[in-house]
Amino acid sequence: MKVLLRTYGCRANQYDTEAVRSLLAAAGVEETIHPSEADFAVFNSCTVTAAAEADLRSDVRAARSANPRIQSVVMGCAAGIPNRNESAAPLATLPGVISIVPGADLTAIGVALGLPSSVSRTPSAQTGARALLRIQDGCDEHCTFCATTIARGASRSRSVESLVEEASRLADAHPEIVVTGIHIGTYGVDINSSLGQLMETLIARVQRVRFRLTSIEATEVDGRLAELFSGDSTRLAPHLHAPLQSGSNSVLKRMGRHWYTAESYGNAVMRLTARRTPFALSADVIAGFPGETDADHRETMALIDRLPFTSLHVFPYSARPGTAAVRLKGAVPAAIARARASELRALAAGKARSYETARSRGRCDVVMTERGKGLTEDYLSVTVADSSIPRRARFSGRLEPAGKGLTAFPDENDHD
Repeated sequence: MKVLLRTYGCRANQYDTEAVRSLLAAAGVEETIHPSEADFAVFNSCTVTAAAEADLRSDVRAARSANPRIQSVVMGCAAGIPNRNESAAPLATLPGVISIVPGADLTAIGVALGLPSSVSRTPSAQTGARALLRIQDGCDEHCTFCATTIARGASRSRSVESLVEEASRLADAHPEIVVTGIHIGTYGVDINSSLGQLMETLIARVQRVRFRLTSIEATEVDGRLAELFSGDSTRLAPHLHAPLQSGSNSVLKRMGRHWYTAESYGNAVMRLTARRTPFALSADVIAGFPGETDADHRETMALIDRLPFTSLHVFPYSARPGTAAVRLKGAVPAAIARARASELRALAAGKARSYETARSRGRCDVVMTERGKGLTEDYLSVTVADSSIPRRARFSGRLEPAGKGLTAFPDENDHD
């Protein structure tokens, strides 16, 4: 049997696909990238934007067109929205779909694929150069634009010991572990722990590897985590992806982002970034949210211009079925939302170039993502001067300008 795997969306979804891949490997099932060869396909869906679901539906149809006998399983967030209107957004009715599996229920996926129930699900080394470690699932917040809470449910934390055990195995094969989840800043609330405590434990007990956090709310960085960020950058990458969404307090209120204001967000990131250089700061921003005025957009532009961002993920607002935002008045025309998104991206591109220039001729800690390419501790994608260094190796070196980017030159004999 051969299975095709496709993943959409965030690193939490990528982690779930790795778990499915491990399940297949343990059952002796071959993975293929060609729909024409596959007996089954597993599509791990995302529901953050309408475009993500459109891509999913298009790919399911294309797989069936390429192979009329292929049978498809749709898992993930789009599959997890209850009471989905199948006439408006057909998933179960797509050609070849035999099962809809909310989230990442490996038992249900195994049943749909006809795998033995006794197959081991213990994660092993992953396919990426950097490993993923999902520490929690779900979210207790109710942002008015977000369908993920509907799809994933309440926040649930994994135990510290299970995470240490999994991270220890991953560290044997990967030089960096990316800590991910749906709302990782709330890790431990349900088990009398915290993200800061977890990271202290992982760093103390899992040696050699560099850890990196994915998206975390700026105001959820506690004192323990701030100390780690300002400490040894070879153990915790100096990189914060802190969702902003808007720099206008009135828009944040309409979004249901009640736990911070533009001012408290700015103060939080400045306190953190001032403690260490270099430090990468990135964020998500939504352009054209219902009710957003030109003045609101200018406030967002001004806040972003003022803060030391090194990159942004900018999205025009996308209405998601079942969310509160679809009932809000003041829809922004799509053309205006796109224009605002373009302005935000241009501002972000300028800040990224400035940061890259400032990093030129500085020191770096590089993880090889492929031959000739790597990723620095502060999330810069670089060319690597020594093409003989293998994927998943790690080295210290220096950065030099090279055309439109930076090239990393390893210190002599300093890579593993």
